[in-house]
Amino acid sequence: MLLGKRIAIFMFGMLLFSLGIAQAVQVKYLGIHPWEVLNVGLYEKFGLSIGTWSIIISVLLICVTLILDRSYIRIGTFLNAFLVGLFVDSWLKLGFLFPAGNNWTDMLLLLLSMALMGIGGGINNAARLGSGPRDGFMLSFSDKTHASIRKVRIVMETSVILLGLLVGGPVFIFTFVYTFVQSPLFQLAFLKTEKLWLKDQQNSG
Repeated sequence: MLLGKRIAIFMFGMLLFSLGIAQAVQVKYLGIHPWEVLNVGLYEKFGLSIGTWSIIISVLLICVTLILDRSYIRIGTFLNAFLVGLFVDSWLKLGFLFPAGNNWTDMLLLLLSMALMGIGGGINNAARLGSGPRDGFMLSFSDKTHASIRKVRIVMETSVILLGLLVGGPVFIFTFVYTFVQSPLFQLAFLKTEKLWLKDQQNSG
């Protein structure tokens, strides 16, 4: 029963996270998350879909992480790799997302997207079914190089932005705002969800 609840929490967080990505794509001219800069750039240059590129990159990161430190790879890592891309494409195809209006409301939509990604990511990780492909890669690389997680994240996301720029991805001011909005919301959602999860676990025990 507890595993079923963990999976439900995991899936709910993933749905929110992918919804945030999909809505951000609608107003991408303002700048989107570094990894989505790369995914959108690859999509616009080579075709396929944004979600498909997300899956391809996630699989590549999992392969590298398996070489560096397979302890960061769990069932949730594989679910994250495939389902986020699938959900992003599904949200985009449903056609109910707010389109760009080229005015100040687009900024609100992007901030909402950031909030959804931060909260969704926190809820998702609180289920403790495994780190996502990007986090797993970052943590394993940090362990192998003995560099701080903060430094590895900065280098990794800067490199991804540069790659995204090379393939024509949308980089603008909000690309560099994501961390400041997402991180505190991620932490809040993670701690709140974990607290509820532990309380439920104690009651069940």
